[in-house]
This record gives sequence, structure tokens and C-alpha cells, in this order.
Amino acid sequence: MDTEVRNRLYQVVSALLGYPDAELRAALPEIRDYLVTAPDLEREERSALLGMVHWMESQLPLDLESAYVQTFDLNPDHDLHLTYHLFEEGDRERGPAMIHLAEHYESYGLAIVGNELPDYLPLILEYASTLDDDEARIFLGNAVHAVETLGDHLEKAESPYASLVRFVERRGRLAELSTMKECMP
Repeated sequence: MDTEVRNRLYQVVSALLGYPDAELRAALPEIRDYLVTAPDLEREERSALLGMVHWMESQLPLDLESAYVQTFDLNPDHDLHLTYHLFEEGDRERGPAMIHLAEHYESYGLAIVGNELPDYLPLILEYASTLDDDEARIFLGNAVHAVETLGDHLEKAESPYASLVRFVERRGRLAELSTMKECMP
């Protein structure tokens, strides 16, 4: 995506949810350094994200890659494609939902590069990184129920990746809280 990055934090979480190849592993010290000083991070969020980086750094490369594959590729309940958590298998509404999301990206001048589907959580976070913080939270708020379901499944499996998904969920829920406060007398 060629758009200016406004919120690097979403890019970082997107990277951490991606496949832990050599490039990601090499970037972990830089990610850690960024998270230590990142603005607008609550103490709990900072701790959770730094804990994930520490966990990744403590794993042997093959063990980290294996954990990722076991978590996301071999368990459909942990699918990072969010429409999977919203629609039943074979539901005809899933395709139009993805088309709508792709059209949304396109209306903002963003093109999906590669073969990834528009509902892939790391891609969604990359898009959110191009928005200002309020817009990003509102956008993530639209996906909060799917993200919550994914987080529930990851927590049940005691996956360290649950902390990343819960971060995204909290950010989306902040938009809901802001909306509720605006509606209160």
C-alpha cells in the first residue's frame, strides 16, 4: 500500500500476526524498541505486545514457524480471515462481504497486492495503519465481533497470539465506547 502510514502500531501488530519468517524475526528488536516508546499505548497493551515479542524472540525459528502453522493453518477456528467467523461454511454472503471490503479499500485508493483476501486480519490492520486513530478504531469496530470470536478461540487454545487479537478487539471496542458516550445526555 502506497498510502502514508499514520498509525505504525497497527502495522506492527499486522507484522506480528504474519508468518514468522526470517525477515520478521530480524525485525523483532526494532519492533520491541518501537513498542517501548510507542505513544498512545496503555500499560496493559504495551505489556501484552512486548510479551508477544519476547515470546517470539525466545523461540527457535523452526519452533516459532511450527507454532504459527499449528495455530493458524491447521485449525479453522483460528482462521485470520474474519468473514470465516461471521458466516457459516458455504454461506453465500461471505463472498459479497469480501467484495464490499475490497471495494472499500479501492475507494480509498488502496489496492490489494498479491493473492490475499480482503478480510485477512493482517491486511485489515495494514489498511487501518493508513487511517487516523479515530477512523482506524471505527473501522476495526466494524469487525469487533469476528475479532472477539477469533480471540476467544485463541484463548481457549492458550495461544500466545490471543494477546494480539485482543489488542485489535480492544481498539475496536474503544470506537463503540466513544459512540455510546456521544449518544449519552
